[in-house]
Amino acid sequence: MQINNNTVKQLRTEKSWTQQHLADASGVSLRTIQRVESDGTASKETVMSLCAVFEISQAKLLDLTGMLQSKGDKAEKTVSYHLFLFTAILSLSVGGVIGAGLIYLLIR
Repeated sequence: MQINNNTVKQLRTEKSWTQQHLADASGVSLRTIQRVESDGTASKETVMSLCAVFEISQAKLLDLTGMLQSKGDKAEKTVSYHLFLFTAILSLSVGGVIGAGLIYLLIR
């Protein structure tokens, strides 16, 4: 799960805690805290532990901009896929009409 690594760093430094102190207080390893602060990757359990230690909601830690971006990418792919399908169906329909017209002219 992606969380805002800058928020974690900020909350930790506001309390004047080291990464080791935060790891001990939240019950996770030092390496986990280092990973969270460097790239914002955390398990659900880690997020819940950090929220409990900092006494904040999960919404404050979640990287909402990243989530919106990934949803935007998914929506863009869905729109592109639907546009492709529409174009393919339209092409087949037009092609079918033209093909039928040509066959009619040839048979006649």
